[in-house]
Amino acid sequence: MIHKFKLLLLLFISIVTNTYAQQYSWEKLNTDPYRGKQDDIYFVDENRGWYINGYGKIYHTTNGGETSTMQLEKKGTFFRCVSFIDSLRGFVGTVGTDYFPNVTDSIPLYKTIDGGKNWTPVSYSDKYVKGLCAMDIVKEEFVNHGEIGYKYHIYGVGRVGSPANFIVSHDGGNTFTSMDMSSYCSALYDIKMFNKEEGFACASIGTDLDKSHACILHTTNAGRDWKKVYESQRPFEISWKVFFPSKKVGYATIQSYNPDSTVITQHFIKTKNGGKSWKENELCKDFKARSFGVGFIDENHGFIGTMNSGYQTTDGGNTWQKTDMGKACNKIRIVKLPNGKVYGYAIGVNVYRLKEKP
Repeated sequence: MIHKFKLLLLLFISIVTNTYAQQYSWEKLNTDPYRGKQDDIYFVDENRGWYINGYGKIYHTTNGGETSTMQLEKKGTFFRCVSFIDSLRGFVGTVGTDYFPNVTDSIPLYKTIDGGKNWTPVSYSDKYVKGLCAMDIVKEEFVNHGEIGYKYHIYGVGRVGSPANFIVSHDGGNTFTSMDMSSYCSALYDIKMFNKEEGFACASIGTDLDKSHACILHTTNAGRDWKKVYESQRPFEISWKVFFPSKKVGYATIQSYNPDSTVITQHFIKTKNGGKSWKENELCKDFKARSFGVGFIDENHGFIGTMNSGYQTTDGGNTWQKTDMGKACNKIRIVKLPNGKVYGYAIGVNVYRLKEKP
């Protein structure tokens, strides 16, 4: 009887899991063609958002990506990351010079205060920032003359290929300071802050790729100090993107550049204790499936983009199935609203929107 009950329970869980997975799919949006991987996309709500690419172009949509308008084309600039405080105030980071060909713009960060109609260079103090790969913004509540007000903290990290830099603003982007991160890592690729003090960064250790190890860094004092909480033991690896669907559970992608085609296992890492420790898990066995972006609807249901396809899990990463979200999906942004409604966007070679099936 007990054995029969367990079988029925497993069958029920399987049906529920499969039904949940079928609720969502990714639909390709009609955007301008781009040769290669586009890097970032950001929405302030379900309809209004921006995406960027290495051609120095910034696009804006007000209808959930049904149509997008190019707001800026800055030749010689490689836009790498984008983030907005609200519909007017936003930031875009560049990868900088001496890495990709035909890139001449050495300004690492630009700012808009009119929704992207105009962009101006951001000045900062302290160490020179060569380039940025990711940003995060924290909204902090405070009491303002008897009313609830908000402060905004902007964090940025970079860059791919080194050098490792960190940049931060605690006054909504009016002033920024930077820090040399070379004592902690060789390069930085992504950042996620829980609040103004605590967060995590994806990084790599080792300037030579054949000796590079993926690592995750943790800060509890707004980036003034960092501690390594994970390091891979395989060469040719870097940690690329991180996503926390909850305060306790998080996922990060591991990129392998090992040229040995017999090394086919691709990995991701997961934490169940708020980032104190991370466990390596298998994504797939495919030499060409280099991992990029990661995004989750909840602790169990999420997606990872790879060079040649997307992958979906509904059981917390225990199993994965291929799903169509385009090639080289680099950034996955999924938002769960207080009423339970979910929306999401993803960008790689193309731009995709998360769609709930009727």
